[in-house]
Amino acid sequence: MLEVTQDLLLGGRVRLVQPVRGHRAGTDAVLLAAAAPVRPGDGVVDVGAATGAVGLMVAAREKDARLVFVERDPDLTELCRRNLRDNGIQGEVAVADVLDKASRQAAGLSPESADLVLTNPPFLEEGQARISPDLGRAAAHALPAGGLEAWLKACTGLLKPKGRLALIHRADRTAECLEILGKWLGGMELCFVHPSADRPAIRLLLRGIKGSRAPMSILPPLILNGPDGRFTPEAEALHRGETDLL
Repeated sequence: MLEVTQDLLLGGRVRLVQPVRGHRAGTDAVLLAAAAPVRPGDGVVDVGAATGAVGLMVAAREKDARLVFVERDPDLTELCRRNLRDNGIQGEVAVADVLDKASRQAAGLSPESADLVLTNPPFLEEGQARISPDLGRAAAHALPAGGLEAWLKACTGLLKPKGRLALIHRADRTAECLEILGKWLGGMELCFVHPSADRPAIRLLLRGIKGSRAPMSILPPLILNGPDGRFTPEAEALHRGETDLL
C-alpha cells in the first residue's frame, strides 16, 4: 500500500494527500498555479498532474474553472481523485501518457479543446543526468531523449486557438523552451525565479498564447528568499495564496 502524507497548501485552503516517496508538490507547484492566467468558465488541463496540486490550487482561486487532470501513473491518479473529493472540487481525471497520441485519444483528450493548459514537465531527459533509482521520482523527473519537445507539442495541441499555456521549468533550459514553444505561441511572458537576490535564476515561468504574434515580454524577477534565508514577503504571500503572478 502506498505510504502517504496529508499536507496543506495555500495557508490551508487546499488539502493534499501525496506519496511519502517520489515527487512531491512544493514551491514549483505553488508558482505555476499562481502564474496561471485562469478566467471564469475556462476549460483547464493540468498536464502531468500527479496528485493534482496545481489544478487544485487553481480551482481554489477560480471556482468556475472546468478542470481536467492528466496523469499516467494509476496510483497517483487515485490520489488525485481522492484529493478532488477531499477538497470538494469537481473535475475529470484522465489516465493518459501525454507523449502517446493513442493514449491521449483513449482518455478523451481532444485536440484544440482547452482554454488553458498548465504543465510542469519532467526536468531531465535520458542521458542528461543521473536518474533517481526511485521509480516514482525518476518518472516525474525524466523524459525520453527528445521528450520535452514532444511533451510541449502535445500540450499546445490541446489548446484552442488563442488558448493559453503556463509552464514552469529549469532556468537553464530557457533557450530550449523558447525555441520549441515559439513554433506555436506568441505573446510570451517570462519570469525568472531566483533563490535569492545574489544568485542565478533556478526556474523559468513562461506564459504564451497559441497563434499570437505579439512580442515577448520579460517580467520582473521573483526572489524567493531574503538575506536571512526565509521567504521574501512576496514569496510568502504566494505560498499562502494571498496573491498571484498575473
